[in-house]
Amino acid sequence: MADITFFHNPQSRGRIAHWMLEEVGVPYKTQLLRFDRGEHKTPEYLAVNPMGKIPAIKHGDLVVTEAAAICAYLADAFPAANLAPPADSPERGTYYRWMFFGAGCVEPAIVDHMFKRPPVDRPGALGYGSYADTLNALEQAVSAGQFILGDRFSAADVYVGSEIGWGLMAKALEPRKAFQEYLARCAERPAFKRAAAQDEKYMKAWT
Repeated sequence: MADITFFHNPQSRGRIAHWMLEEVGVPYKTQLLRFDRGEHKTPEYLAVNPMGKIPAIKHGDLVVTEAAAICAYLADAFPAANLAPPADSPERGTYYRWMFFGAGCVEPAIVDHMFKRPPVDRPGALGYGSYADTLNALEQAVSAGQFILGDRFSAADVYVGSEIGWGLMAKALEPRKAFQEYLARCAERPAFKRAAAQDEKYMKAWT
């Protein structure tokens, strides 16, 4: 019996958590929520996530929201999947650094660029500083090796790889060679392919 419930919509950041769940490899139950029916704003779902955002997971009685937090939580909750370095490993800092760089810098930088938000008078007041600086740092992160931790794939790659994939698809991220090659390596993961195929089935069933 699965004790994880995954609240999902394939047109959301739920795709990140979906890939992560497939990487973890434990049973889970998917509860699909349709935006066109307002199912993410029902009292039942708002009791899970008051923001009405997707994704969320419920593991037993524990609720975790925010895609980066879900990735980090699942990696630690299921260590057999080997998706996070040990807490006392020097790699742990690098893992945290780029995981939360993705959440705190990459996503807002891409969103601001996509919506052509005007520059602010004090770029230093923004969490990511500037779009150019963010992309240069991101390129450094994904060029260190096959993955963020070198040859070792981790939950940080699930999150950062998802952000890069979304940014390239939305044409809001410069199609630098380093980003394209890194995404191609991530997309070869069997778990990525399983999640993507299932999400396409969900989408077709709704059309």
